Amino acid sequence: MQSMNSSETVSTDLGLVLVAPDDTLVPLMASLHYSCKDPYAIKMAFHIGTDEPVEWTFARDLLAAALHDREGIGDVQAWPSADGALGDGSGILNIAMTSPFGHAQFEAAADDVASFLDRTYEVVPVGGESQYLDLDAELGELLSEA
Repeated sequence: MQSMNSSETVSTDLGLVLVAPDDTLVPLMASLHYSCKDPYAIKMAFHIGTDEPVEWTFARDLLAAALHDREGIGDVQAWPSADGALGDGSGILNIAMTSPFGHAQFEAAADDVASFLDRTYEVVPVGGESQYLDLDAELGELLSEA
């Protein structure tokens, strides 16, 4: 797992297993990225052989809570399990993503996800997210796009 930290961002490469509907297991890599510029969000980019990665954005709180219990009611759901396709005996974080184009379920080592989250809390502590938002700038950007 390759990781990077700066005073404003945290990034890491994460090994995942895609669990296909027929229980075929496909190993792949994803990148997790966190920035204080979007303090509530985690970006996960899947590198699937195309020029551009497939990117999903979801709540940091969802990922953190999913290490302990099933979370998510929308396009992204996640939950812990004792063991899975990774087969190494460590805890697994299951992540299911749904879009109009299909559904995919992934498994990742829970310890790797927890380590990434711990590093995001060094950048922006839990409860401190609002201090990093510039609501005037965000509103101005939204209005300029209208």
